[in-house]
Amino acid sequence: MLTAGRTSMWKSQYQLALDGAPVAEWDPKVWKTGGRFALHGQEFEVRAHGWGSTFSMTDAHGTVLAEAKRVGRKNWTVQAGDAAYEFRRTSIWRNDQELLHNGVAVGTIRRTSSWSGDLEADLPGLPLPVQIFIVGVMITWWNSQAAAAA
Repeated sequence: MLTAGRTSMWKSQYQLALDGAPVAEWDPKVWKTGGRFALHGQEFEVRAHGWGSTFSMTDAHGTVLAEAKRVGRKNWTVQAGDAAYEFRRTSIWRNDQELLHNGVAVGTIRRTSSWSGDLEADLPGLPLPVQIFIVGVMITWWNSQAAAAA
């Protein structure tokens, strides 16, 4: 399970841990929507496009490695190489997300704390960079929703 916890109440950075072991830090962009992280010495950048419902993850050379589309809708997708992943929001009252395989929920993403914004993702079978990309997209999306509501 991948978890994301804020490093401080005063900063918007998140420490990412896989099964309790730190693996990366999500560093959100200050003036733009998205963020960046490093994993095993490789740098990745996540950017929002359009109205913030499409996100892409690129490597240090600018190569697009993954793309999320229709984020914030009831159903949305992630394309990473030849693999496509489907997600569904579980309720109009909550922002929990389910990873679907042939229409059956096989994984989840949920906030564990509304106050701190911490979250956990159980995304079996997905490569770790793609899991971190999805968690970063959710952090960005949920934080932009909170800012718009304030």
